[in-house]
Amino acid sequence: MDRPTELVPHRYVAIGGRGPEDVVADARGRVLTGVEDGRILRVDGLMEPSAARVEVLADTGGRPLGLELLPDGDLLVCDAERGLLRVGLDDGVVRVLADSVAGERLRFCSNVVALSDGSVCFTVSSRRYPLHQWIGDIVEHTGTGRLLRLAPGSESPEVLLEGLHFANGLAASADESFLVVAETGAYRLTRHWLTGPRAGHGEPFAENLPGMPDNLWRGAPDGPIWVALAGPRVPPLDLLHRAAPAVRRSAARVAVRAPFRPTGTIGVLAVDDTGRVVHHLARRRSGFRMVTGVCETDGRLILGSIWERGIAVCEAPVLK
Repeated sequence: MDRPTELVPHRYVAIGGRGPEDVVADARGRVLTGVEDGRILRVDGLMEPSAARVEVLADTGGRPLGLELLPDGDLLVCDAERGLLRVGLDDGVVRVLADSVAGERLRFCSNVVALSDGSVCFTVSSRRYPLHQWIGDIVEHTGTGRLLRLAPGSESPEVLLEGLHFANGLAASADESFLVVAETGAYRLTRHWLTGPRAGHGEPFAENLPGMPDNLWRGAPDGPIWVALAGPRVPPLDLLHRAAPAVRRSAARVAVRAPFRPTGTIGVLAVDDTGRVVHHLARRRSGFRMVTGVCETDGRLILGSIWERGIAVCEAPVLK
């Protein structure tokens, strides 16, 4: 992979809440995010810091993570505590679409995408660890992540793909022939075919990434898929992932009790529908840490973070 270009920050916008884990932009350039206390926020005026306005749209009563705007103006929310939700942005009404699969509670919904046929696909990061112990799953390398699909009118999701290493961000190809899933714990993006001769099968899409992929975002179908990199590669972790399961479990028990502080290295990628990296932006010794979400609006990249109390506005590259 080519040497990354500098990720240039323009400003930091406090939003009055901690952990804007995912960020999505609407047609008017406003950014929506969910924070630790359950609120769904909409931020306007990002290009002028003194004029930035934060509006509370709803409260999920849980912990919102991945978001997806629907054509009718509603918002799909993956809530780590409550499951897959649909939120009315005009009235703040929160409706549970799915909170279990085959009788098993959905404990760690992560990211979601709506397809043109009315189905909703979403990821579950771990079947073993809840959100507050996420690092345990990364260390143990459980491979219990899933990709699920909720058919129109159904209340019971079906499993499309399992055995994923911390399934996270999700995006569809331009023609919706396949889905791209971020496997945070494996430093890769995986493709799951929805149509064609390989329908129902998964395969590598982009491997050996320079960091841990988190949320994915795609604006227009002809635009790239943006990939947030939550952290750089950690060589000792790579070695641990090759150790015996008992060793990884022991290390995970230590990790969930140890204090955690993210590194100062942040980054984002843009990939096309062939899996080719068209942009890699990074910054070392950044004051804004642990980028878990990225979207593009008005010629700027907007960064979210499960760690920070605000969002960052950065310069966007000229897309190739």
